[in-house]
Amino acid sequence: MNNTLKQFKKQQYLNIETFRKNGQGVKTPVWFAQDGDTLHIWTGVTSGKVKRIRNNKSVRIAPSTPSGEALGEWVDARAIVFDSEIKVNETETLFKKKYGVIFRVLSSFNKWRGGKYASVEVTSGE
Repeated sequence: MNNTLKQFKKQQYLNIETFRKNGQGVKTPVWFAQDGDTLHIWTGVTSGKVKRIRNNKSVRIAPSTPSGEALGEWVDARAIVFDSEIKVNETETLFKKKYGVIFRVLSSFNKWRGGKYASVEVTSGE
């Protein structure tokens, strides 16, 4: 694991800053799962962060509290959105392992409501 991502190791949340077309940053605290040098985010395919990442893969990330207060250094990173069933299922498996019953309940409820999901993979610029 690269040194830049070590600060995320035992964290529950990360704050991801994505950028609008005008360059304005939007910070969003999210759950994530770490797999080696990649951070995975499971999110709605129509969310604002997904739209912004599709337009601009450059992001900034920091470990954070649930409310988004940074608990470490902000890191320049790159994000890629995947909405294939295979990638979404891989991320869902990582989340089930990390967050357990809470994630299973929330994801079941959201799927029952007809939600469609994407996997966002984040790698540091290091």
